[in-house]
Amino acid sequence: MSSESSFIISMRKIVEDSHNPKAKIFDVFIQVMILISIITFSLETVPGLAETYSTTFYVLEIVSVSIFTAEYILRIVIAKNRVKFVFSFFGIVDLLAILPFYLTLGIDLRTIRILRFLRLFRMFELTKFHTATERITTALRLAREELILFLMLSGTLIYVSAVGIYYFENEAQPDAFSSIFHSLWWAVITLTTVGYGDVYPITLGGRMFTFLILIIGVGIISIPAGLIAAALNQARRVEEEKKSSKRPRSM
Repeated sequence: MSSESSFIISMRKIVEDSHNPKAKIFDVFIQVMILISIITFSLETVPGLAETYSTTFYVLEIVSVSIFTAEYILRIVIAKNRVKFVFSFFGIVDLLAILPFYLTLGIDLRTIRILRFLRLFRMFELTKFHTATERITTALRLAREELILFLMLSGTLIYVSAVGIYYFENEAQPDAFSSIFHSLWWAVITLTTVGYGDVYPITLGGRMFTFLILIIGVGIISIPAGLIAAALNQARRVEEEKKSSKRPRSM
């Protein structure tokens, strides 16, 4: 066995093997660095602090990026399938979290680092959360056709709402509802019952039409919740049936 391969095997136990005590220390260290990076990023937005502690923030960013870069390279080196890791969810997140620093893109993606906390599931061996994730995935797969139909229906209703409010309000408010495309913003916030209040109807017909759209919007909000809830119940039944089928039957 070559020295390089033994190094890779030993490092793989530290980086990927959650049963290894050294791996837990490594994971805790990385998670602490992520937390420090996120806190630093948040403090930089506080008025006055960015100018006063700019040097401290910059040094902390250099240290954290250096550690994350070394970790990213290490994960590529020890990966059994390097291409698969690079294009995996965590591989892309790890790359996006450090790439802007080197390329000076003007885009701050440090917030993405918080997604790396998902590795805590592996570190603490939260099998119940893993089971819950599989259950949600199964539920989404079971309700896939219904959800696709719902999205198509929602898109159609949004467009019809934009057309309707345009004809009611265009003459009275040519600036706010100058076209169907401008009216789409009103349709989205009304059908989702958000209603920011920046655009609203002033004509009698427009207000009556808005009342109708609001009623429809309440139903639109409740439909996907009901679909997913029903699918989760079905997924739980499927899971219980699989467990019961694996239990040995008494003679």
